[in-house]
Amino acid sequence: MDCLFCKILDKEIPAEVIYEDDQAIAFRDINPQAPFHALVIPRRHIHSLNELQPDDRETVGHLVMVASKLAEEHGFAEQGYRTLFNCNSHGGQTVYHIHLHVLGGKPMGWPPYTDVLKTPV
Repeated sequence: MDCLFCKILDKEIPAEVIYEDDQAIAFRDINPQAPFHALVIPRRHIHSLNELQPDDRETVGHLVMVASKLAEEHGFAEQGYRTLFNCNSHGGQTVYHIHLHVLGGKPMGWPPYTDVLKTPV
């Protein structure tokens, strides 16, 4: 398998890891869209959200709990933050290993994609 995030997990590719446990790791995004932008990924490879099985409920819930912990630890939980999963090409997924984006440290626009596109769709 040629998965970028699996290579990060295997330490074949360096990443700025900011959280790690037996189920997940979190690392800073190399192309941040906010002052704080991290990716939370499960240690087990899951290609996309469409591949989730009932047994993955705990895994996905754990990713969300890690996001909440990161927001608290990095001081923006109270002001608010954004979490986001992308799914497949039309959803903006570029690495096919599920990952939860955690963005904080600035007010976020609505709809979410205006931050990137600069014009509403």
